[in-house]
Amino acid sequence: MSTHRRPQDHESADYFKTYIRKVKGLDFLAVLRQSLAQNLAKLYTLSEDQWDSKYGADKWTIKEVLIHIMDTERIFAYRALRISRNDKTELMGFEQDDYVPFYEPNNRTGASLIEEYDLLRRSTISMYQNMSSDMLDRIGIASGGHVSTLALGYMIAGHEIHHWQILEERYGV
Repeated sequence: MSTHRRPQDHESADYFKTYIRKVKGLDFLAVLRQSLAQNLAKLYTLSEDQWDSKYGADKWTIKEVLIHIMDTERIFAYRALRISRNDKTELMGFEQDDYVPFYEPNNRTGASLIEEYDLLRRSTISMYQNMSSDMLDRIGIASGGHVSTLALGYMIAGHEIHHWQILEERYGV
């Protein structure tokens, strides 16, 4: 399935439009598929030392960045599931920085993170490729603003693009 349209302005809060704009074209699912293959190839090249590297004392390690990408994808995908099923419950926001102290990255290997990332992304793609146009068009409330299932898909893709740009520019990944 491909969406063949981009989210309209009323389908997300202004804050999230930054991520939506990072996705080129009309098919965020194609972007998710392509980024999975490209990013897995890059992740497989990292040594365990690289996984634990960061570009500044107060910055995240590569492990922490990937965990953050996955946490955010899970939360956005959960919101998309609920909204696509016409759940009218307002969904709470989350503070990403509150999660970081509980990542426990030292208990993770690069291989375990790669496996989790691969499985999570395939699950997100599978969920979205089986949604009807009506499901994609549904709008709910999350983080205090209106958001559509479609916009959440673009947000997942754009959020990842944002962080991979940082990984490439600052970490040399």
